[in-house]
Amino acid sequence: MKCPYCGFADSKVVDSRPDKGGAAIRRRRECESCAKRFTTHERVEDVLPLVTKRDDRREPFDRLKLIAGIKKACEKRPVSVETIERLVDRVEAKLQESGEKEVHTTTLGEWVMTELHAIDQVAYVRFASVYRSFKDINEFMDELQDLLKK
Repeated sequence: MKCPYCGFADSKVVDSRPDKGGAAIRRRRECESCAKRFTTHERVEDVLPLVTKRDDRREPFDRLKLIAGIKKACEKRPVSVETIERLVDRVEAKLQESGEKEVHTTTLGEWVMTELHAIDQVAYVRFASVYRSFKDINEFMDELQDLLKK
């Protein structure tokens, strides 16, 4: 494993334990050159379906891209990184369980919005406003009124 501080190629594992949920292994490593410590997470590489975009392009599912979008929606909100990662874990599990070779972004977006609705309603509205691309304030108000009814 390459050291993030000095770029040296070798490091030794100091501690290893399963992360919360057991889906990955958390490893504390120490660089053999500069002796600084860093953490890595090892997970099983899953074969996930392709994501079909609105313009019909297809691309591999990107966990980091989804996390970045959710983090943006949760900016300055009391939502921890661990909560976001668990949300993405649940979405990934749904992807695997679906057994589909392709999934449309609308499906992914709906899954994320369902999860966000239960976690933080402000983050939910932020994510929905970008995901649904509201054309005007009336569409946005309709979404807010639906949220208040739930």
